[in-house]
Amino acid sequence: MRAQQVQGLDGPAGLRLVEVDEPEDAGRVVIDVAAAGVSFPDLLLTRGEYQMKPPLPFVPGVEVAGHVRSAPPGSGFKEGDRVMAFTMLGGFADVVVAEPALTLAIPNGLTMEAASGFVMNYHTAHFALARRGRILPGDRVAIHGAAGGVGTAAIQVARGLGAEVIAIAAGPDKMHIAERAGAHRVLDAEGDWVAALRAQNDGLGVDAILDPVGGERFDQSVRCLAPQGRLIVVGFTDGRIPSVQVNRVLLRNIDIVGAAWGAFLAVEPAVFFETQLALNAMIDAGTVAPIVGATYPLEQATAALNLLGQRQARGKIILTM
Repeated sequence: MRAQQVQGLDGPAGLRLVEVDEPEDAGRVVIDVAAAGVSFPDLLLTRGEYQMKPPLPFVPGVEVAGHVRSAPPGSGFKEGDRVMAFTMLGGFADVVVAEPALTLAIPNGLTMEAASGFVMNYHTAHFALARRGRILPGDRVAIHGAAGGVGTAAIQVARGLGAEVIAIAAGPDKMHIAERAGAHRVLDAEGDWVAALRAQNDGLGVDAILDPVGGERFDQSVRCLAPQGRLIVVGFTDGRIPSVQVNRVLLRNIDIVGAAWGAFLAVEPAVFFETQLALNAMIDAGTVAPIVGATYPLEQATAALNLLGQRQARGKIILTM
């Protein structure tokens, strides 16, 4: 089968399209991949910067959608089923195996491309906002990086939770994507978004901020929270992992919380299916509708990852097989 293999830890340039043996099922679901989502962990894996460091060579690809080729008895899946799965590795290939507990039926109405980029971003967004951020109806929630895969998912999930959503994105094109995703208001990241957020709630600030960017965005966001506000950390696409003076946390009565969805699955596996049930209701209500951005064939995985690394994603980047 074809696969994109990381042969050197020098970023996307280290990928090579090769022929490899198909993976053995070993009690897992074997999936003929139709499409694979391109995610920030994939980019970090090609650089050797992710917390998990598989030995070279390896096939990246944290999430896929496709058809079941075979499934173990009792898994709930059968040959031909349309599924999406969290794979962590191996998704940039014609065939992948996934744990039954991390495999889901594709909800009605989702295309293969939309489903291939659904699990990582939407489950992260729901876990971050509902579980860690404790978002309630009527909360004012700001979303950084609002035009990317995580950002557009977070806009829709926050709306599904009943929040008023303020999106922050850089420049007119990205601002348009955030508006299309459903944000109630969109701010230019290159403008004075700090003053706009601090003016919310009669000058107290916003109730919560979701931050997949880090760096200076995090530094400034601390100043924009209302008392008992929550700054939810989900990543560091800026490249700099920020720090905070805890006296600000104390004096402003705010929370800074981490939301590492993948790591939490090892602690509480049931959250995977519980989250999907909640997201299915949002899909049925029309609130959640994934935005597929650039689509590349498997052969152009390097270009897809470079687009992500250059922070030019508009919606979710997808590879098709």
